[in-house]
Amino acid sequence: MTEKGDWTVKGFIDVYRRIYTISPDTKVLSKIIELMMLPILYEFAAAQGFDVNLASHQNYYPDLSLTAPDGTRFALDIKTTYRRDATHVSGMTLGTFTGYFRDRTGTPNITFPYASYASHLVLGIIYSRVPGVDERATYSIEQLVDIPSVGQDFDFFVQEKYRIASDRPGSGNTRNIGSVTEEKVLIEGRGPFAPLGREIFDDYWMYYMTRDMAHAAELPRPPTAISGSICNIGGCDHDPS
Repeated sequence: MTEKGDWTVKGFIDVYRRIYTISPDTKVLSKIIELMMLPILYEFAAAQGFDVNLASHQNYYPDLSLTAPDGTRFALDIKTTYRRDATHVSGMTLGTFTGYFRDRTGTPNITFPYASYASHLVLGIIYSRVPGVDERATYSIEQLVDIPSVGQDFDFFVQEKYRIASDRPGSGNTRNIGSVTEEKVLIEGRGPFAPLGREIFDDYWMYYMTRDMAHAAELPRPPTAISGSICNIGGCDHDPS
């Protein structure tokens, strides 16, 4: 970040030295941040003697697989979200709760079998959007310092996936696990499953059903815990959404 807290990335440059501003779309920012983080993560892994395997396809889990000299393996996913207000963020999707999450010895859409990972970690990045950035604008290299950043006030954290997971999907009828959206809870890893442990998290999401899944199984409704019930068990002190 700059001294003002703005993102140092200003745009894309072509061979004619024209700079194009970046879209504030979270997917675009996430990919750029991931590319910027890779050299740092590789340097860390080399210092620890870890082998690194990148996901071979865009939709594969996790972004990086880190294997220690003794064979212990860690999954690391890089996730980005933006602040909605002073206390909440938009939220993150933490991977599917079907597929490899349920078939833990298989390898579809995953670098190594899910069960082979000792821990599933999330490197989270939270930022604030900068309003009023014109995506149509182009600049010369001489105008670099004048180009507005699309993001500012970045915060980073690392937590185990189960500690920041919500008891609801990421959005709508998606088959992805959603995260908590209260910023402080997210950074501190105090989600509804944190006091219950990873086994309860795994059990809950391995048997979770969306409405469509329940309908396909000829059930009147999804046999899932109602909103807030996990917090009733775990004693959460926040909104589980």
